[in-house]
Order: sequence, then C-alpha cells, then structure tokens
Amino acid sequence: MAFNITSGPTATAQKVVLYGVEGIGKSTFAAQFPNPVFIDTEGSTSNMNVQRLDNPNSWQMLLDEVNYVKQSRICSTLIIDTADWAETLANQHIIARNGITSIEDLGYGKGYTMVKEEFGKLLNLLSELTDAGINVVVTAHAELKKKEEPDQMGAYDRYQLKLSRQCAPLLKEWSDMVLFANYETTIVTDSKTKSKKATGGQRVMFTTHHPAWDAKNRHNLPEKLPFDFSSIAQLFQPAAPVAQPEPTPVTPQEPVAGAWTPGGGEVADTSDNQNQFGRDPIALDPGIDPQLAQLMTANGVTEDEVKTVVVEKGFMPPEVAVKDYPADLVQGGLVAQWANIYAQITAKRAY
Repeated sequence: MAFNITSGPTATAQKVVLYGVEGIGKSTFAAQFPNPVFIDTEGSTSNMNVQRLDNPNSWQMLLDEVNYVKQSRICSTLIIDTADWAETLANQHIIARNGITSIEDLGYGKGYTMVKEEFGKLLNLLSELTDAGINVVVTAHAELKKKEEPDQMGAYDRYQLKLSRQCAPLLKEWSDMVLFANYETTIVTDSKTKSKKATGGQRVMFTTHHPAWDAKNRHNLPEKLPFDFSSIAQLFQPAAPVAQPEPTPVTPQEPVAGAWTPGGGEVADTSDNQNQFGRDPIALDPGIDPQLAQLMTANGVTEDEVKTVVVEKGFMPPEVAVKDYPADLVQGGLVAQWANIYAQITAKRAY
C-alpha cells in the first residue's frame, strides 16, 4: 500500500473551547465565527439574532442534533453552548437509564465513569464534523478553585473549566484551542496616600497556559489578546477564491499550444457553446453529486482531473468512479474544499 508524505501547514476546521467568567460575552463572541449555528443547551442566545437548533431537552436529542448538522451541513461553525450544561444532560441520561435518583447511587465512581464515556461519544461526533470541514466551538463557564502544589509554599486561586474532573481533561485534550476570557484589572497606587484602586476592566482572552488558568493554542498566538473575534478571525477565513484565467480568443487557424480540451490536446476550434473559461462544455456522468457537478462544470474540470487529486491523496483507488465517491468525501473533502482542489488541478495543468 502506498502512502503520501506531505509537508507544511494544512487548512482544517478548528476545535475551539471558549470559557470565561460569567457575563463576559462568550455567546456573543462565538456568534461571530463563520456561518454559525447554535445548539443552545441553556437558553443563553434567546435574545440574540442567531441561527439555532431546538433547545435539546435530553442527551439523545443533543447527539441527534449534532448528527443532523453532520448530515445536512447547514453551517460552517457549530457552537455547543455550553459544555457544562451538556454534561448535565449526560448525567441525567445515566440516572434515567439506570433507574436511580443520583449519579452517586451507582457507587465507587461508576456513575461518573459512565458520564465520561457518554461525553466522549459527543466529542467523537464533534470530531467527525471538523473532519468534514465544519468548525466546532464549545463554550463553558469558568470556576475559581484553590490550587495547592506540594512542591511549593502556600496555595493560589486558579480558573478552570466548570466541568467534572472526568470530563474537563477530555474536552481540553480534544480541542485545538482553549481560550480563557476575563476582565483585566489594573491596580493603581496613589503616590500620596499609598492607597490602591482597581481600574480598567478591559475584556481580554488568554491563549497559553498559566498557573492561574487553562489555555492553549496551536497557532503561535500572543499570550493575551483583546476579547474580540477580529483577534483570531484570520484563522477561520474561508479559502481564498482562486483567480480564474481570462478567456483566450482561439480560432481554428491559430490554435493555442497547451490550451485545454476534454481530449487533452490543443484547441482545435471555437464555438458559441464554450463556457466562461473559453473551454468546451464538460460532459459529466449524471450520477455525480449535483453540487460537485456544478462546480466542475463551472470551472471546466473533468472527472479525470478530480480523480487524479483524490487518488494522489490516497482517499480512493483509481478504479472508483467519481459518481461512486462516498458522501462525506464529496461534501467534506471536495465541495467544502473546492478552492484548494481547483488550485491543485490548475497547478497540474500548468505542467
């Protein structure tokens, strides 16, 4: 079996965890991600002009809604608002399934282990979304806890995700980016009276680990940024449209060397049926996904050209026809990433 080696960064959908102190505007911040849809588990978006699915009233409904987004691809970003309320739904699910009144009734931490397993199922589903090119943002509340280090003197306060000690590590490990939002307060000392006064209160977000909070990122971001989506918007921009070549006037008497034709040779003639790129119309198999077929036709791309890219990436063997490609490859790998696919095709034409 042949394997491909690639180098350099690759543009992929992001798994983002956003948590912060109460009332700082997590939902408003999340609403600025590209084409977002909320699964609002606690009603925090009720006064916001955003797209949202029905408020899930059960754990199974939450999983079903994530599956619906995966199948329908109705958005570019799915927002779970919030993780701690989602964990509560998982907790209630375990209680109802086992006919008990409290998660503690199962004894020896068994109930919490079951909740962790259910929460892991949710994260696996969300990973399937990012694999399909859909960003996922999970918001959460923050809680302040006393942290004691055995090798240090004393203790200190630390902000952390308001989740159980079983689920919090899962969420942090799953994410590509953990952002912590808080108010930055400056202490000013009066030079005469020596009294101290807190001023400011600017909203900021922290992107790297600190003894006083959890945070991380894989994009070499500054440690502290203004709590504004514009600070990270460049990480979530859709792929830039590929510049299309200008139509080249071609006559039967003066063929252009290397010009594209379905047969792969030089242009032999020109007719009124040529598309916007000066190429003959493409005849595609009617079984090809309509969205993909539309992109291929508009850009004058043949099935062989699509197959070449797919085969080189090792996604499908060469004997499989484009019309038989699985839906997740077509929608998540070809349609959603068409600008990148077309750039590779045009680069090959140059050679």
